[in-house]
Amino acid sequence: MRKIKITGYGVYLPDNIYEVDGQRRYRANKNDTQLSMATAACRKALENGKIDIENIDCIVSTSAVGIQPIPCTAALIHEQIAIGTDIPALDINTTCTSFITALDIMSYLVDSGKYNNVLIVASEIASHGLNKKQKETFDLFADGAAAIVISKSDSNDQGVIASMQRTWSEGVHATEIRGGLTGFDPTFFSEETRDEYLFDMNGMSLLRLCSKKLPLMFDDFFKENNLSMDDVDLLIPHQASRALPLIMKKLNVPKGKYVDMVKDYGNMVSVSVPHLLCKLLEDKTINKGDKILLCGTAAGLTSNILLMQI
Repeated sequence: MRKIKITGYGVYLPDNIYEVDGQRRYRANKNDTQLSMATAACRKALENGKIDIENIDCIVSTSAVGIQPIPCTAALIHEQIAIGTDIPALDINTTCTSFITALDIMSYLVDSGKYNNVLIVASEIASHGLNKKQKETFDLFADGAAAIVISKSDSNDQGVIASMQRTWSEGVHATEIRGGLTGFDPTFFSEETRDEYLFDMNGMSLLRLCSKKLPLMFDDFFKENNLSMDDVDLLIPHQASRALPLIMKKLNVPKGKYVDMVKDYGNMVSVSVPHLLCKLLEDKTINKGDKILLCGTAAGLTSNILLMQI
């Protein structure tokens, strides 16, 4: 057990709502920026946890798409909430599962005593990079931000129980934004190459790969840690698509044991998992002592599983 606890959390959702086929997506309006949303979520998390920024030992941004190539997004957030301090700031990126990866990594540093309080924030404006010609993705993605403060716990029954991360690069080209950095730099941009700078996803290819790989990964996770799904009170998966129930069925997760709010929020990229975690904490759907399994897939194809006791 890596002994950590959640001491603060906060969410920011835009007030602009896009409705499609009876589903709802929060989309940034002209007053929202990725930085302003991240800052708002961080301030709420600090306020919720009654923590002064001076008591934060590290700021971690987990956005799949950053604000600009250089500097890291965490440094830009630092300027808004921690300027004048020397708190370290860094980005951790595994696209959609970045928050889970960051929670996994930083839990070791908190448990070891390297840090006492770490602020982890995810913020996305996915709607700015969508291709209107790809209706599947254009209607799926949404914007927002969520932040969580993790701290050292004194309890032997609170923290990260186990985690696993795997990547299958057979799916590396199934989810891409090819343009914008050195692989397809901005000098190549034209109306003819415009689609290279927009989000591109082959949903069916990803679904097939997930259906093949995820059941094996989940079996290995539970076997290696001498656990079973019976040890899990609630599963919070990345809200990847409307196919979520199909994947959960493949994993033998019964309905009612996992959270599916795709119709209400869509795919918020790296924000999906921390947003739902914050929401369920706020609603008191999950409480101290509950064992929560965070999981998801991301571009790469990368997958994460993390079991923690609240």
